[in-house]
Amino acid sequence: MGARNYLIEGVSGTGKSAVLRELRRRGHHAVDGDNELAYQGDPVTGEPTTVPAHEHHIWDVATVRSIAGEREHDRTFFCGGSRNHARFIDVFDEVFVLVVDVDTLNRRLDGRSDNPTGKDPEERALILRLHATEADLPPGATRLDATVPLVQVVDEILRRTEGSQRALP
Repeated sequence: MGARNYLIEGVSGTGKSAVLRELRRRGHHAVDGDNELAYQGDPVTGEPTTVPAHEHHIWDVATVRSIAGEREHDRTFFCGGSRNHARFIDVFDEVFVLVVDVDTLNRRLDGRSDNPTGKDPEERALILRLHATEADLPPGATRLDATVPLVQVVDEILRRTEGSQRALP
């Protein structure tokens, strides 16, 4: 395993991509799960599918495990959501879920100019349902208030991950 690996999760619009950009701006190793690891596939088998659907948004398990096994970085942050996180959750020292209220969520989705996710009424309804039920989120995650300014969210993530060294074999 790598030194320390963390997953930053949350429903669409909670700030995962913004956290990713801020972590990178500060010089931390952060992986963009939605753009570097994700593809449309069966969440159980990993077989690619041509049917685009929320439940088929998965990460390449071998790539996640490979990156998590690298030792060149003190901490690696994986930012994004996947429907197959159960297949690799064991590589993470901690999982953080970004949490916002429904008004903030709607405002963020409405204000997106570089990401169409949440613009379609059916997709928006799905996001709001997932927000209400937390059905897609990893169990036992540390919840973080993502309604505060981005700098504070990232400061809190870094504070919580600093010094929590994994015992390496």
